[in-house]
Amino acid sequence: MYKKMKLADTIRVAPDLLGKDVNESVKNALRHKLEGRIDKDLGAIVAITQINEVGEGHILVGDGAVYYDAVFEAIVFVPTIQEVIEGEVVETVDFGAFVSIGAMDGLLHVSQVTDDFMSYDGKNGRLVSKTGGRSLGEGDKIRARIVAVSINERDPRDSKIGLTMRQHSLGKMEWLEEARRPSAEKEE
Repeated sequence: MYKKMKLADTIRVAPDLLGKDVNESVKNALRHKLEGRIDKDLGAIVAITQINEVGEGHILVGDGAVYYDAVFEAIVFVPTIQEVIEGEVVETVDFGAFVSIGAMDGLLHVSQVTDDFMSYDGKNGRLVSKTGGRSLGEGDKIRARIVAVSINERDPRDSKIGLTMRQHSLGKMEWLEEARRPSAEKEE
């Protein structure tokens, strides 16, 4: 889920950024420091949108930079258990599919794709059902539910978001459209 948050931090403004508008310099320094970072409590910081307050600058001996206390607004992505998300499959592997859900990727394990048994077709890079004639591959749009979240802020690539599509109204968008069509259209 995306949230707009009001945050506070002390930011170092490098000497080469001094002499310009203070708010703009602080905003640029905050963007450089925080955007793209993952915090266990906040989630993934997507964008610094607005500077609300900038305190007086402080100079430390031996450092040419100025340190400002700033209050600012940011857009963050917080994956929440039981949240229904829509995303795009970015990679399929023998154990499942990686799905881009915005600022992070989630793993859709092969056992969580459908109730049908799915196997990996390495030649075509797809997960294929044994009996239903369904497949899931790179570029497919899906709707899933988040079932597990483990954020690792030291190494964001080790963060894990578990997904499932084995519930009502979840699955590949094409499958959901098929299920919505009247039965007369399906037979044609």
